[in-house]
Amino acid sequence: MNAKTRRKLEMGSRALEFSRAHLDESSGYHAAVAQLEDQLQRSKELAARQLEGFVEVRAASARKLELTRSMRRQQLAPYLPFKTMTGTMVAEAQRQKDLLVKHGLVERVLDSLTASLQEFDAVTEQGAAGRRVHIGASAELDVVADEVVQIVKVIDGLNRFRFAQDPELLAAWKSASNVTDSPRQPQKTPPSGDQAKPAA
Repeated sequence: MNAKTRRKLEMGSRALEFSRAHLDESSGYHAAVAQLEDQLQRSKELAARQLEGFVEVRAASARKLELTRSMRRQQLAPYLPFKTMTGTMVAEAQRQKDLLVKHGLVERVLDSLTASLQEFDAVTEQGAAGRRVHIGASAELDVVADEVVQIVKVIDGLNRFRFAQDPELLAAWKSASNVTDSPRQPQKTPPSGDQAKPAA
């Protein structure tokens, strides 16, 4: 989840907490709060999917690296120069299996290599699927975060009217419904007149 989306959702959670603590009797207010609650619940589900996709990609990448090292060290290196790990190479090795065995290739090594390449393809697809889940959930999270902001704007209009004569509650609401920006680096102030000396 990117920082901008996270800040919007955090604001939505604060706004929901405030709204629950200061409910209005109007049906419109209740409807807006219910919509906000639904969208925030949806965001939690999407965040979980996003994380699952990320974990799938990481697991697949780690397994591919492990398989690559295994094939280099245990299966390919002792018998064939290691150039590529393609299905074409395995198919050709299977076609020339009798000749390779005759010249010292242990049959179970070729079988093991074939199985490793099949697993490599499988974990590659696993990684691609995880990436699709991660990207899809991320895009949906952005949409949900924007929906949260729009709902809070509706509640904001109602609360500004409700709390027009209550500065303390109005300030509390403004604080809860504010999307805070990332902290900015303090700007360097130019030296004062005494410190700013012209070059000689």
